[in-house]
Amino acid sequence: MRLIIGVLIFLISYSCQTETTHKTDNNNELKTTIDSIISNNEFNGVIVIAKDTLLLYSKIIGYSDFENETKIELNDQFVIGSISKQITAVLILRAYEKGSLKLEDTIDKYLTDIQQSWAKEVTIHHLLTHMHGIVALDKPLEFQQGTQFQYSQLGYDLLAQILESVTNKSFQELSQTLFTLYNLNNTFHPESDAYKNLVKGYVEENESLEFTPNSLRNYAAAGSFISTAEDLIKWNYLLHSNQLLKSESLELMKTRYATRNHPIFNTIEYGYGLLFKNGEQNIQIGALGYAPGFVSAAYYYPKSQLNLVVLENTARTLNDFTETFKVHIELMNLLEKEH
Repeated sequence: MRLIIGVLIFLISYSCQTETTHKTDNNNELKTTIDSIISNNEFNGVIVIAKDTLLLYSKIIGYSDFENETKIELNDQFVIGSISKQITAVLILRAYEKGSLKLEDTIDKYLTDIQQSWAKEVTIHHLLTHMHGIVALDKPLEFQQGTQFQYSQLGYDLLAQILESVTNKSFQELSQTLFTLYNLNNTFHPESDAYKNLVKGYVEENESLEFTPNSLRNYAAAGSFISTAEDLIKWNYLLHSNQLLKSESLELMKTRYATRNHPIFNTIEYGYGLLFKNGEQNIQIGALGYAPGFVSAAYYYPKSQLNLVVLENTARTLNDFTETFKVHIELMNLLEKEH
């Protein structure tokens, strides 16, 4: 009997050691491949990969300020571009969960100053999905609401205005309250005076990098929140573990409502602030972000529970976004295979 027990203990121990070694080998191989992707491309920024919130890989390369040769640090802040839209979508859905609004409400219920007749036809859902047809507040719709997809920054600004109407609070206050509640201490509305570590954004012009001062001129709700790689890893974890929203609301964010002809992915499906390829909501889901001088990605891989955040403050080859986002896309493709 003692001999049998001894053999069982050995087999269990050997199996655990083999599994640990296998995982370690896989992690080392993954890190080597990532390092190769980075070394073969120009990159200036931060890359973080985590399982849930457990850090597996981080790389910090380059300068936050080229003129003074100040090196980037892990807690440096970046403008996150369209990743901002999922923050706005979460705020809308939290209001929806409280019963403060309905997704099928037309926007005239909240935005009473809009004189166009379409205010009585366009809904909050249409704004969330870029299917509203609004091109300007004083012009007719470009197309009938709900019939087409047309990417819109204005639509998300209108969502921010709706939240302000519902709560009698500024969008800045609403977003900052959310960040504070979940200890996202390095994430800010661009009009906040509390952020201290925002890196400078650079755009490639005539084969040289030039500082751009207009990185924050987009609507905050659509594209100019400020955050760090670590905070975005935490955001991904909170969102996809149903800590920010109920599971039913998260499913609304992950539901396909429209297909876009995308400059990088060719076609991509849209939910509420989240993007995914057809049928890949449970494989790879997240968003890319662009603001002048800032090129970002924040993606979640449900089957492996991996989170990828790439924040870059140099925007190169802007005539071809597949090159601008080359490192981001190669890393995404790599992690997609890990599922």
